[in-house]
Formats: sequence, structure tokens, C-alpha cells
Amino acid sequence: MAGRLDELAQHRREALHAGSDKAVERQRAKGKMTARERIDYLLDAGSFHELGMLTRARPGASGSASGNGSGTNGDRPYTDGVVTGFGAIDGRRVCVFSQDFTVFGGTLGEANARKIHALMDLAMSIGVPLIGLNDGGGARIQEGVVSLDAYAKIFRRNVRASGVVPQISVIMGPCAGGAVYSPAMTDFVFMVRETAHMFITGPDVVKTVTGEDLTLEELGGAATHGTKSGVATFVAADEKACLDGVRRLVGFLPANSRQPAPVVDTGDDPRRSTPQLRELTPSRSEHPYDMTRVLAAVVDDGELLQCHRDWATNIICAFARIGGRVVGVVANQPKVLAGILDIDGAEKAARFVRTCDSFNIPLVTFVDVPGFMPGSDQEHGGIIRHAAKLLFAYCESTVPRVQTIVRKAYGGAGVVMSSKSLGTDLAYAWPSAELAVMDPQGAVDFLHRRELAGRRDAAARRAELVEEYRARHLNPYLAAERGYVDDVIDPADTRAVLSRALDLLSTRVEDPPARKHANVPL
Repeated sequence: MAGRLDELAQHRREALHAGSDKAVERQRAKGKMTARERIDYLLDAGSFHELGMLTRARPGASGSASGNGSGTNGDRPYTDGVVTGFGAIDGRRVCVFSQDFTVFGGTLGEANARKIHALMDLAMSIGVPLIGLNDGGGARIQEGVVSLDAYAKIFRRNVRASGVVPQISVIMGPCAGGAVYSPAMTDFVFMVRETAHMFITGPDVVKTVTGEDLTLEELGGAATHGTKSGVATFVAADEKACLDGVRRLVGFLPANSRQPAPVVDTGDDPRRSTPQLRELTPSRSEHPYDMTRVLAAVVDDGELLQCHRDWATNIICAFARIGGRVVGVVANQPKVLAGILDIDGAEKAARFVRTCDSFNIPLVTFVDVPGFMPGSDQEHGGIIRHAAKLLFAYCESTVPRVQTIVRKAYGGAGVVMSSKSLGTDLAYAWPSAELAVMDPQGAVDFLHRRELAGRRDAAARRAELVEEYRARHLNPYLAAERGYVDDVIDPADTRAVLSRALDLLSTRVEDPPARKHANVPL
């Protein structure tokens, strides 16, 4: 037995050092951790249990893949370029895989993929989050069509796991070609500035086809996907900050779709008054303010975890807690484009609403929206279809929903923002709320254009009519009379009212109609 144990120890040593010393040095020279270092940093100390450590490619399967110093065991290094297993984050179980760029460049081959497939199946079967640390060169060319088949089987599992367990993709190096589709189908995508890149076709191909001369960072870097494409949900300055962000996100999520999100005693009184909100919004509805200050006053300890913080910034989507309960917050941002809804904003919010609904996270919506973005670029770009996604997402959701109208709720945009008419459970309005078909200036121009035409004092008369319209039609009490809002509340009571509402709705049950699935207007 002693000899066998020595043999086992030798195999395990080879697996732990599968990448060559030169490859590890190159990795660290780029400011990047190794696959195992990333796992050790992400998970609770001592919690990781590796699976498939002694996996190797079949003889000859990888051709001359290791000829560039990729492994220490000939053409068949242990692990085959990916470390897989399970562990814990703050004591809660997760499954994780980490691509190892020091072995075959982290490329996907038959043995490598088999480990990932097995881990994904395990995560679904036991109902725990799946975290993928991506740093690989894509399909392993030496294995040809086998690699493509392996990717397709990952994609299929991504879809099967969608809405079942949280799927988190962490991009820490290259992720190109077919490799990008798996992260794109997961619930959250993290990227590291400067070292993470995602694109379907690289800069050389783009230059050949279109003539554009772009760097890796310009084409598919974290800044690009965090501000322009919306592919990256979170962007971090470095790898440790990125992994810290993953740990923080997991704290807001349930293990799977059958469990509630974790409740945490934050020590922040759920009935705490918020008198600062009385002075936070300007007296004139056309003046901007920062909605994040409103949200920070309401949620526990002012903590907001914003998704897509730097993309579609006219709308805010964030995880937070109220009275220890996790909530998904959707809010218009008046300091950016007056909080107007546009194509990107509607898509961002729709995706977030559906994610929260998938994982039993109540939705709290703060409304201050003047309408939809006008213009041919929006109409031709399909704002009708994209706004319908948000409308569809809210209507389809079965989690508790609470709405607070802070200021403007104009026209169809006001309806789309989780209105009572769409099935929101409880709707509240501040005294400053304005519910109307359109803004008062537009309404007056439409209703009184004949009266105003040709008058010498048209400007003064128009101002009078605007104030009359505002006083008569824009106050929230008309909506309260008809039950379109459940109550008009003092802003100082907002946190207490929302906390009571969430307590009440915690036992809410809704059975969706029998169907294969809804046909969202993608």
C-alpha cells in the first residue's frame, strides 16, 4: 500500500503543477493569478474540493498541443487545462471551474469539456450556483470538430440551467469566437479591465473585413462591454476586486430557483424614518437629481449593488436589502437624460426584472420617467420592441412587486414602470408625484393651441395654463381616488412603508398559466 500511496502522491503533485514553470511565469508577468490561486481567493479557506484532478486527454487526442511548454506531462498533462470542483462562499455551497491558461492555453478539448459538463450537471442536480472563471484560447484546434461538439454541449447546459441555478461568468483573460456564447447566456458577466477581452471576431479579421483598426481593448475590452455593448454586468479594476465582487453578488442570490434569497440581519431598523427624502427632490419636476441618493436612504445601510452601472445609465438596476430581505431595485435616473426610457434602458431593466423573477427576488420600482426617447434612431432601432420587453417582463413576473412614484409618471412609460395596472401588488406615490398622459407643457400646447395662436401675451398665458394643468391634473390624489395608487405617503415614511409591504407580500403565491413558455418579444 505504501508504494501505491507514493504513486498517488506523485500523480497529484503532477496535477497541481500541470502548467510549465515558463507558462506560470508568463501568466504572472501579465498581472494574472493562476487558475488555482483564483479559486483559493474566491472560496472560503479550505472549502475547495477538486473533481477530475487526474483527468487527461486520450493518447494522441491533443496532437502537439503541448509543444509550446503548455504542460509538464508530455502531450497529456493532468487537469487538461481546467480546474473543477465545489466549495463554499460565506458557508454557502457553489460549483466552480477555472480555466488554466498555463495548460494548453486553457483551450477546450474533449477531456477538458467532459469535466465542465459534469460540473454543470452536478450544479443543477444539487441546486447550487455555477461560477466559471474564463481564461482560455477557445476551441482546441488540434482536436478539431470534437471541440465544437464540446462547446455545443456546454451551451445546451447553459440553457437548461437558466432560471434553475444562478450562473456567473468571470472573464479574466481572452474569451473569443464560440467561447463567448456560454458567458453571454449566463445570468451575470464579470470582466477585469485591461486583461479580459470578449469578441466573436478579432481585430485582425475586423480590419480585413471593415477596415477598422482597433486594439483588443477597444474592440472587446471590459470598458467597451461595460459602457457600450452591455455584455459585462460588472467591471473590476483587477482580479482580486473582481473576485470580491463575485462573493458580494452571491450573497444576494438564492442557491436555486426553489429557494428564497438569503435574509441577513443588517442591524438597520426596517421602520427607520427617511426625513431627508423630503428635501432631496427639486420642487420643479424638470430639474434633475440623483436617484441613487433616494435609494441609498431607503435600503439597508445604503448598500446598492448596481448591475450594468456604466451602461444605459438613465435607469438603475441594483440588488439591495430592506429589512434584511433581498430586493431587486429598478429606478429611473433623472440626472441622466431626465430618466427617459430608451432602447438600452428598457433592455437593461427587462433583463434585470426577469433575473429577479427567476430567483424569487421581490421587485421594488422607483418611478420618475418623462416618457420614451423620441427620434428616428430610436424608432428605427426598435424601441417599440425593446420597450415591450420591459412591459412583458413585469407582466410575466410572479414575485412580489411594489412601486413608488417619486415624481413623473408620464404616458406609456409611466405604465411600463411596474404600474398598478400591470399587476404590481402595492403602489405608492409621494405628494410630488405627477401621473398624466404627457408633460404639462405638451398637454397645454395640444389642448390650447388655438387659444394661444396669435396672442401677444401667448408666453404668459401659456405659463398660466401650464400651472393650472399641473395643479388640476398632475397631483397624485386623482390616481389615489381611482385606486391606481394605494396611498400617497410622506417621503419620510418610504422605508417603513416598503418594509411593511415586503413583509406582507412574503407569503404571496401566484400560479402562472399552463404553457410551454411565454413568447417574449426578443
